[in-house]
Amino acid sequence: MGYAPSDLALVPFVSVENMMRIVHATGIERFMTELAGCIEADFRRWELFDKTPRVASHSHEGVIELMPTSDGINYGFKYVNGHPKNTKSGRQTVTAFGVMAEVGNGYPVLITEMTMLTALRTAAMSALAARYLAPQESRTMTIIGNGAQSEFQALAFKALVGTDRLRLYDIDRSASERCARNLAPHGFDIEIFGSGQEAVEGADIITTVTADKQYATILTDNMVGPGIHINAVGGDCPGKTELHRDILLRSEIFVEYPPQTRIEGEIQQLDPDHKVNELWQVIDGRIAGRTGRDQITLFDSVGFAVEDFSALRYVRGLLGKLPYFDRLDLLADPDDPRDLFGMLMRAEPQPA
Repeated sequence: MGYAPSDLALVPFVSVENMMRIVHATGIERFMTELAGCIEADFRRWELFDKTPRVASHSHEGVIELMPTSDGINYGFKYVNGHPKNTKSGRQTVTAFGVMAEVGNGYPVLITEMTMLTALRTAAMSALAARYLAPQESRTMTIIGNGAQSEFQALAFKALVGTDRLRLYDIDRSASERCARNLAPHGFDIEIFGSGQEAVEGADIITTVTADKQYATILTDNMVGPGIHINAVGGDCPGKTELHRDILLRSEIFVEYPPQTRIEGEIQQLDPDHKVNELWQVIDGRIAGRTGRDQITLFDSVGFAVEDFSALRYVRGLLGKLPYFDRLDLLADPDDPRDLFGMLMRAEPQPA
């Protein structure tokens, strides 16, 4: 007797190839704008979500994490790693995949790559925060750290905030040159600089997105003038920061989920009771974002599970319009739900 999977056994799966097809069919700036819209909508219903700091397994080489959450109707989680030395062996620093399931029956309804999707989600989240926190009519952004995330950040900020002047710096100039080449067709005015100090001059927004897994001082206090918005992306695990502590003490700090950010973000350098603002409350109109022209605002971004849930929700919605997915035979579906063994035996290969 041959085996043919039922509809209940099949789960939509989005491969890397199909994710790229989805992005191109949608348009990358539109994709990140719509994704940011999903994140914004979910942040407005923040209190519905189960929230916990991500479950992390740290090693000397990096970290492997699980990021779960649920809104009571759907459940989502992401598997993600961070291994800064991977590029030396031709591997990505960050890889990921995600799953969305229905809470009512526990069945998965989507499995997807999230290496590409995390890059898009991280950038969309950064730009969404800047829309609430950056100076009005910001056009110039400095990006310090021109690795795999830099182009995504630039395009998201262009789409959501209107920044079209880029000032790039990386300790590896070839990374800045690659970033400039990749972004050349996208309508930016781009300059590459030989130091971080030079790169930040005249910027409205400073994005730091470096990868080394250590305490670092990418921005020193003298580099940050009044009225700047800082988008601190690279500090995302214990023992890894990018900003001098004095900058934090001068800034109005906004975070995703304080119990996680106090462990992983820039604010791990501060006292545990140092005042921070939760970004969801700004988006929901409960507290103010930027309140003055000379105020320094800091989005201490570490990435939170609700953002990945939003990304999964957005991609799932696109699958109703685009044919770019496969159906995996993932779930056993015996004729009698109690007869899993019988299903196995009936599938025994028959003699030729």
